[in-house]
Order: sequence, then structure tokens, then C-alpha cells
Amino acid sequence: MRNIIILASGSGSNAENIIRYFAGREGVSVSHVLTNRSDAYVLERAKRLGVSTKVFDRTAFYDNNEVLYFLRSCQPDLIVLAGFLWLVPAALVEAFPQRIINIHPALLPAYGGKGMYGAKVHEAVVANGDGETGITIHYVNTRYDEGAVIFQARCPVDPGDDADLVAQKVHALEYEHFPRVIEEVLQQQGRP
Repeated sequence: MRNIIILASGSGSNAENIIRYFAGREGVSVSHVLTNRSDAYVLERAKRLGVSTKVFDRTAFYDNNEVLYFLRSCQPDLIVLAGFLWLVPAALVEAFPQRIINIHPALLPAYGGKGMYGAKVHEAVVANGDGETGITIHYVNTRYDEGAVIFQARCPVDPGDDADLVAQKVHALEYEHFPRVIEEVLQQQGRP
């Protein structure tokens, strides 16, 4: 059984989409959802879908390696960041090389880096008058949004689009492509 673990910080709509996608697939499951916020709605989504959850704090993530040890004990084939906002520490990246992926709501390298997430990205796209935007799925390294790109998808930003409308277009791309790309990455790993 291939094992996916999701890290999320907020609502968890992408996490729910991924869990539902793999619920219908043999040989793959999402075993855990981890979050750095005890009030994150992703916890409710995961519980409703029967997926185990774990909440952790900065100390467990950055200082005492509690999260690293927990992840090792779960033996994930892939760790998926779905709206997870903290920078992944080097020890975690080194423990799971090419097995941590993230989705970013823009066409990296544009609008990447610390502090560029969610509505902030869409507002910047609109403010700059960009004619298109999209999503980037990439491997995680020790710098925000700088890991090797796995996949990008684009959508137009039409005159008159506000940040909310751009967000809707980008979310549609996320829901359509993220689970499929996760599945492809697992297949490329070639592990039983």
C-alpha cells in the first residue's frame, strides 16, 4: 500500500480533494493529515473522511524533530503540502528526498517566496495586470517555492477579474490537477 501524508495549515479543501481522489484507488491511501494549527478546518475534513490527524507546534517541527520522527514511523511514500505555510526544515527534506511536494497558486518563479500564498498571490497578479496565472506543483527543498517544477497549468486573467475570481480559476486548476500529478509522481517512484 502506497502511503501519502498531507500537511496543511488552513481550510483543507485541497486535502479533502486528494483524500477523496485516492479513496477510490486501490493500493494508495492518505494515512494522516498533519497541521500546525489546532483550529484549522482541515482537521474536521480529515476526521469526517476517516483520516487520522496530528497537530504540532513550532518546537516539534523545527527544534526537537518530533514531526520528523513521526513521519519516519509512518513510512510515507509521499508527503504532500496542501496549503502548508511553514518552511520545511533541512532535516525533513534530507530524510525524504524527492518525496515532498507542494502546490503553489502561481506560475513559479513568479509570485513565490516567503509571504506569497493564497489571496496575497492573486491580489499581486491582478495588481500587476498579468494576462495569465496558474498553478505550480514542485518538489520541496529548503527554500520557499524554489524546488524543481513537476507540473504547471495556466488560466487566463481577463480584464475586470478581481482577486476572488482569479482565486476561483486557480482553485479549479488545483482540484483538477493536484491529485492526478500526485498519482503520477507515485508511479514514477516505481516502488511497490
